[in-house]
Amino acid sequence: MSINTTAWLVLAFPLAGTILIALGRPILSGRKAGVLGTLAIFLSFLSALVTCLKLEDRPEESRQFVVSLWDYAVTSDLNAKFSILIDPLAMVMILVVTGVSTLIHLYATGYMASDKGIFLIIGWGLVGAASYLLISFWYRRKTATKAGIKAFVINVVGDVGLVLGAIIIINQTGTVDLLGSFAKAPQVFSHDGTTIVAGCLLLLVGAFAKSAQVPFHTWLPDAMEGPTPVSALIHAATMVTAGVYLIARMHPLFEIAPTAANTGAVIGCLTLVIAATIAIVVTDLKRVIAYSTMSQIGYMIMAVCVGGYAAGMFHLITHAFFKALLFMAAGSVISAMAGEQNLNRMGGFRKSMPITYACFIVGGLALSGIPPFSGYFSKDDILYVVGAQGGWHWALYAAGYAGALLTAIYTFRMIFRAFHGEPCEEAKSLESGRIFHAEEHRNPGDGTLETTEVGYPGAKHHIAERTAGMAISMFLLAVLATVGGVIQLPDVSWGLDRFLEPSFVGAKVLPTNHALEIFGLVFGALIGLSGIATAWFIWIKRPGMSARIEQRLPAAHRLFVNKWFFDEAINAVFVKPFAAIGRFGERTFDRVVIDSAITGGSLSLVRISSAAVRSLQNGMLRGYIAAVVVGTTFVTLYFLLQS
Repeated sequence: MSINTTAWLVLAFPLAGTILIALGRPILSGRKAGVLGTLAIFLSFLSALVTCLKLEDRPEESRQFVVSLWDYAVTSDLNAKFSILIDPLAMVMILVVTGVSTLIHLYATGYMASDKGIFLIIGWGLVGAASYLLISFWYRRKTATKAGIKAFVINVVGDVGLVLGAIIIINQTGTVDLLGSFAKAPQVFSHDGTTIVAGCLLLLVGAFAKSAQVPFHTWLPDAMEGPTPVSALIHAATMVTAGVYLIARMHPLFEIAPTAANTGAVIGCLTLVIAATIAIVVTDLKRVIAYSTMSQIGYMIMAVCVGGYAAGMFHLITHAFFKALLFMAAGSVISAMAGEQNLNRMGGFRKSMPITYACFIVGGLALSGIPPFSGYFSKDDILYVVGAQGGWHWALYAAGYAGALLTAIYTFRMIFRAFHGEPCEEAKSLESGRIFHAEEHRNPGDGTLETTEVGYPGAKHHIAERTAGMAISMFLLAVLATVGGVIQLPDVSWGLDRFLEPSFVGAKVLPTNHALEIFGLVFGALIGLSGIATAWFIWIKRPGMSARIEQRLPAAHRLFVNKWFFDEAINAVFVKPFAAIGRFGERTFDRVVIDSAITGGSLSLVRISSAAVRSLQNGMLRGYIAAVVVGTTFVTLYFLLQS
């Protein structure tokens, strides 16, 4: 089987799975549909793996090529084909998406088994629509549907930027082919010229909206209203990493427009710090992980914008491993809490959920950058690439380590609060094999408070470590999060940077500084360990200390807990003015102009015309005959005069 065939099968298997699930809806149970969806993604992963191996067998200069299936718009000025670009960069992204998505689908098959809407979770591939549909999965929950709409609207704004940027590039290069555009760009664009900078800045709008970077980030925390497998899918493997891939793929253009690239690096740096400060005060378990995703994507954006393409993709890979693991483990805890996500109501799950706890520890150590876990190597690789360039990049370098310290603190704050301390009632109930959630309500008769146990009594299948498929997914991701750093070992022939070289031929050569590299490896580990020690001291050694810190720093706490007031600012600058314009249009223009002037005028014209015609219909036959005779006479005279 040729490489062309296996490459197209990567797309064909998920499409076939979607069609089969849709057509088999009347006879397929939720679990069978989940198995079929998982199998489709797994076959896609195998096809990607075979394609990657075949690509490696080709000469290095032939590892970047286009395969076309058919022509769909060919004119004298345009030659648009339905084609795919096969190269090492594409293969890295495909392997991450299909591999991690397979494990998430396997996890979801068990996690969502009791949900009647499981068919919705399997098989979507359109990123923008998928964000809305998946986040709004629980469509009866108003907060979920609002979050889905918010994600869709912000991503549409990003898509507008992406389209406009693409139009600028296509207009100047005269081709829609990526490789063709890259080849012509140095000839048609001046270095750091206005046109190319504008085009790349618009591309960044699309990247930032998809990857939840400031100021387009506000949709991502709200996306936590969807099911946990959705969160894992969006955050770890698919949508949120798309912006990083976009910048890496368009690197020949960004290297011609350093102003745009530097802008992207600064915004990525700002996002990683801002998101980390919010994560340190958030009490919603999934939102802590969501803000962590924003922060880690900020590292990746910063890397690819300064030319560290392999470093950015390296962190994208390791992040997919440990972030999917953390979301799955979080789903296990949330299910044990009968849907409750508030850290203030958790505690003591360490003994009752040992596998979930172990997965959290592995994912947390990788996220915190502790050796020998994968995140340690990928984070350090990014900061080394940034710092080695010197100059103003030292500010990004320092901010990156500040973000790393905050990352370790908020990660283990989350772990210590959920798994250590006194066991909550739900943790105690797991020991007896029952899962419940206590809710208070007032007796309608006498108004007294009563407590009722609600939730999932006996629903053991919702606990990830008690279901084989979910436990397997978590175990494999834990292994990858532990050993994934080996793919970027220095000075090895099979390392990720060597594999990606054909995709970045001609890219700028980055400076090297071995002393800085060694310093980063040591300092990065110390930063991570210091963050964990800080979290232990505040939330384990000195309980109540966090409350005292909040009292001493009220302004900072208010800023962080209100998410830097981005939602309020966007609401004031964009939402309210446009809503006011809409209300004005509906109440004034639509009713006064449309209804009165146009609709009312049309109605008056119709009434006058119908009255005139009605007056002629008097019922007198001789009048009708006279009208016909007169009319016939005029028509005859007209034709006689014309001849």
